[in-house]
Amino acid sequence: MNLVIVESPAKAKTIEKYLGKDFKVLASFGHVRDLPKKQLGVDVKNNYEPEYEIPPASKKIIALIKKEGKSAKEIYLATDLDREGEAISFHVKEALNEKDEKFKRITFSEITKSALRNAIKKPRQIDMNLVDAQQARRVLDRLVGYKLSPFLWKKVKSGLSAGRVQSVTVRLVVEREKEIKAFKPEEFWVISVILSKINDEIKFEAKLVEEDGKLIGKMDIKNNKSAESYKKKLKAAKYKVLDVEVKDSKRHPSAPFTTSTLQMEASRKMGYSAKQTMIGAQKLYEAGHITYMRTDSINISSEAKASAKKMIISEYGKEYLPESERHYATKTKRAQEAHEAIRPTQMDRKTVSDERNKKLYELIWKRTIASQMREAVFEVVKARVLTDVKERLVFLAQGETLKFDGFIKVYTEGKDEEEDKISTIPELEKHEKLDFHKLNTDQKHTEPPARYTEATLVKKLESLGIGRPSTYAPTMSTIQDRGYVRIEEKRFHPEEIGEIVTDLLVKHFDQVVDYKFTAHVEDDFDDIADGKMEWQKVIDDFYVPFAKNLTLKNKEVDKDDYAKDEKTNEKCPDCKKPLVIRFGRFGKFKACSGYPDCKYSHPIEDKKADRDLEVVGEDGEMESIKKAEGEKCEKCGHKMLLKEGRFGKFMACENYPKCKHTKSIVISTDVKCPECKEGEVIERHSKKGRKFWGCSRYPGCKYASWEDPKKKNNKSQIPNDK
Repeated sequence: MNLVIVESPAKAKTIEKYLGKDFKVLASFGHVRDLPKKQLGVDVKNNYEPEYEIPPASKKIIALIKKEGKSAKEIYLATDLDREGEAISFHVKEALNEKDEKFKRITFSEITKSALRNAIKKPRQIDMNLVDAQQARRVLDRLVGYKLSPFLWKKVKSGLSAGRVQSVTVRLVVEREKEIKAFKPEEFWVISVILSKINDEIKFEAKLVEEDGKLIGKMDIKNNKSAESYKKKLKAAKYKVLDVEVKDSKRHPSAPFTTSTLQMEASRKMGYSAKQTMIGAQKLYEAGHITYMRTDSINISSEAKASAKKMIISEYGKEYLPESERHYATKTKRAQEAHEAIRPTQMDRKTVSDERNKKLYELIWKRTIASQMREAVFEVVKARVLTDVKERLVFLAQGETLKFDGFIKVYTEGKDEEEDKISTIPELEKHEKLDFHKLNTDQKHTEPPARYTEATLVKKLESLGIGRPSTYAPTMSTIQDRGYVRIEEKRFHPEEIGEIVTDLLVKHFDQVVDYKFTAHVEDDFDDIADGKMEWQKVIDDFYVPFAKNLTLKNKEVDKDDYAKDEKTNEKCPDCKKPLVIRFGRFGKFKACSGYPDCKYSHPIEDKKADRDLEVVGEDGEMESIKKAEGEKCEKCGHKMLLKEGRFGKFMACENYPKCKHTKSIVISTDVKCPECKEGEVIERHSKKGRKFWGCSRYPGCKYASWEDPKKKNNKSQIPNDK
């Protein structure tokens, strides 16, 4: 019997099915050794030697693997093919303490019978360069987190954390907010006319672009006075076609998915968080439906291309094949081209039975097939229209018509921001006279940069070379969980504490949150993985100046610089000393300035929640909140205040922390439960903070759905992250 070790039970089940009775497959359930939770675990005086331990949760698993490993002929370490997978294999080997010759390291980019059998035929030794690269990342992140977080506790407030990638990501959100606040909109006007062919019903728009041979730029018409002057000039104007330019434009398909582009597109098209996307992709990979989901590569194998070609011919016809095989050049720095892009393992499998991840699979299938199809062809028309006014005003009409749909028949990539729609215009001829219908003078203003969505934040991190695609999902979850940022209407907003911590780190620990430095560290990790650099040198180059600066800043930085008490005009009801506003673990609160002699404190009413109350939708939420606001605390009789936490709005007693009573706000949809026909469908939140809808009679009725019941074609789907 041979023993195979993988990370997850789902992966183990799939692999055991393919390998047969001569192989027993066990799961390590991730890392089996790690740095200790409650201490640094890095010996900074002994060449940064990590002090690994087996976590309590892994001890039973290791005992089982040891037992099976004793009688195994060979032990195949089949963890993922990235650096973290290599490190897990190394730690399993170290924990088992068996003879080296017994261990065989195998990797594969897809869980299929052929891929597994090929891997078994070509085992190798553990690549210690990859292990060291992952170890360097882990040690560096531990040093930053464990050394810098206590500094924030002392200088700002307890419970804060800092991280090498986390803090840089928060900085991006904070600096974007500063750009938005500093932005001063500029006024400009757009002059356009609605025209048509003589006695024709089809109308089209043309915009003013030229006056007396001089081009009119976007910002050239600056005010209403200028716009009105054009209005007067064009009062009785007549219009004719000056010239027409018609040409074909080709649009090429996007490359197959990498980890980051999959996260971006799932966010745009389905509203998935990066974390949600990666969990779904992991499930699809472990079930053998897609190739490995942590990759920078945009290449797919020649076998996969041949399979895609057959599928395209079968489904759409030979005319949808490109003239020559498509090849894509990576634009991502440090891309690991040895891996494949994310693609289906079987091109003829258009969907999967896994309802939870069906949409994600279909997105991957469409993107892969489209990437191997012929380009789309558009006919683009540009018509310049001349007026008869003496200033020789010229308007431009633009339109496009799809001539051949090509890859668009299957898939088009989503956009981060809305683009101007290009309409079709009728066939026009030079010198042709036109009918005038309407003159438009539209006032517009320049807009500030948009706040980041998950998709645009991933794109920014990748463009800066910060972190790895596999780190983006946990990073975005962490900065929300820590209270540094929040998501409103799918966009990141910084919290006040996020702004304070960012300002402190930028001023006093600029290296930690420097974009170029954080990206440079990734280059160092790659050099370690390639055997070009010792991992301890990378740590030492960072840690020596960092530790020196930390000692200095512990003396220099005063807590009042960043968490100074705000004075109020109120008196403490217990001792009559002035009340001040302080930062606490859960945000700002009022406290007695006589602390610790007087321990009076009082929560501050949530002004943000009050603002939200003014703009909530007309779906019953406002009525539910207003009703809840009129209630008294059931435990102490004090007023209940509207608050907002990780799982949405809720009511909390104003007498906190003496009274910790809270109450959820029941937001009804006025829709009867489709299962029991008795209860109402109400808005709820899972333990992970995701909104879903369920029956008000729960647990008597267990109906639940991710879909808003007011939307058409709603399908019940039981949430899995309660």
